[in-house]
Amino acid sequence: MTTTAAPTRKTTAGNLPGAWQLGLHQGALELRQFFRQREQVVFTFAFPIVFLFLFASIFSDDVQGAGITASQLYVPAMIAAGIMSTSFQSLGISIAIERDEKVLRRLRGTPMPPSVYFLGKIWLVLITGLLETIALLVVGTVFYDVDLPSDANAWLTLGWVFLLGLTGCALLGIAISSVPKSAKSANSVVVLPFLVLQFISGVYIAIDTLPDWMLNIGALFPLKWMCQGLRGVFLPESAKVLEMTDSWEYGRIALVLGAWCIGGLLLCLGTFRWKSRRDG
Repeated sequence: MTTTAAPTRKTTAGNLPGAWQLGLHQGALELRQFFRQREQVVFTFAFPIVFLFLFASIFSDDVQGAGITASQLYVPAMIAAGIMSTSFQSLGISIAIERDEKVLRRLRGTPMPPSVYFLGKIWLVLITGLLETIALLVVGTVFYDVDLPSDANAWLTLGWVFLLGLTGCALLGIAISSVPKSAKSANSVVVLPFLVLQFISGVYIAIDTLPDWMLNIGALFPLKWMCQGLRGVFLPESAKVLEMTDSWEYGRIALVLGAWCIGGLLLCLGTFRWKSRRDG
């Protein structure tokens, strides 16, 4: 008599994809949803480019003693603003809307690990931030004679300023998404502080013309340091005279942006809610 071995049973848990793989799928879903909303795509990518054209056209004279034109000065500033727009503003508004529409509540009730939702958002801001930066670099190099980095160290600086700035701003966006009481108020709650920061961080107005008290407030947030780091990447050494310390201060930039990554994570852990205030 022959015997048949009992078939081995694969455990269900062994067939489940991990959080990282699920995060990739969630990221792809987030990107598809984003690019299907044409108005949002146009606004997100066109806004900093349009403002760059406006300010660079209005202020096109040479900057005295810096060896650059005002147009060139606006390119790294608008790249920094674009990075913050695709992370802080985008997440702050979209997450508040998803919470108000009970999307987060439904997701929390599924077996999906909470980390998957945030991994999807990370992929969204990473890809859109890269695309925004590339678009602004093309405009800056073609129309305003901004030179791309010529050595590996400059590209490395661009990389860590981008990643630390994007991470800090994204975490700050997740944290501020808990402030709006409803989806209707999300735009005003998120856009107003972002707009103010752009004025006091050297995006629209040169930092050497701002009052000290405004500079001190702007220095508390990542946008000012992103602008400064990107000026160091794309502008010549002669432009250092425009900085308050006549230096790019890469060490301090890394310290502040790194601190915002840690502080932003702590803010998210302490403030993030899956349900709106009306739901308790």
